[in-house]
Amino acid sequence: MPEFLTHPLLDLPNIRHGFFGRKGGHSSGVYTSLNCGLGTDDDKQAVAKNRRAVAAAMGAQHLVTAAQYHSADILLLEEAPNSPPRCDGLITRASDFALGALAADCMTILFADSHSGLIGAAHAGWRGALLGVLENIVRHMVLAGARHQTIRAVFGPCLRPPDFQVGEDLLAAFTGKTPKAEAFFTPESSGGKYQLDLVGYGRLMLEQEGLDPDHIGDIGHCTLAKPDQYFSYRYAKAHSHGLCGRHIAAIARK
Repeated sequence: MPEFLTHPLLDLPNIRHGFFGRKGGHSSGVYTSLNCGLGTDDDKQAVAKNRRAVAAAMGAQHLVTAAQYHSADILLLEEAPNSPPRCDGLITRASDFALGALAADCMTILFADSHSGLIGAAHAGWRGALLGVLENIVRHMVLAGARHQTIRAVFGPCLRPPDFQVGEDLLAAFTGKTPKAEAFFTPESSGGKYQLDLVGYGRLMLEQEGLDPDHIGDIGHCTLAKPDQYFSYRYAKAHSHGLCGRHIAAIARK
């Protein structure tokens, strides 16, 4: 069974969750070894084995992930779909399948609500964060019966300072949405460049949406700084022509 990290905030009696790295799977080469990305050029049988291993680790019959495209679209699932739905956030109260979010530098965020029994998984790069995918998944959970004060959210490994360099265009875009976002851009010595704390921004968005700050957690770890542990697209661009697997964060109801 592949190894995974957990966070105390999601260690609830009826919830199983995990933030998986790239170790403990069946893929080889640049996709070594727990590549769970269906859209990669990896061997499809190896990816299927990897995904079955993740589902088993979550105690679930199936693993459901989205066809992610850097959007703010969220889908509530009553049953496992036949193919990956096109969105960047999934929520459910079903217990026969696990939800997963895939990434290779972007943020993965897992959600659980003790009041309604809803769980969720979201993918957010800077585009999705700017579009509001984090706020949107909270809104969808509340519409489905969750309560702001009982929703818990945990961020997984992703690209972080001092490795997340961006330009003035992103500073302008984020501060155009909320002036408070400037606090998450640290100027570099070279003019016009900044280090972006995207997780810090994501926390702010969840807090502004009504989540208790004490119910927002972070696994930590920078994907680019640990390419032996996590898939990193920025690392792959420099070392493997952009060919890159996807690690996964998964959550299921027992």
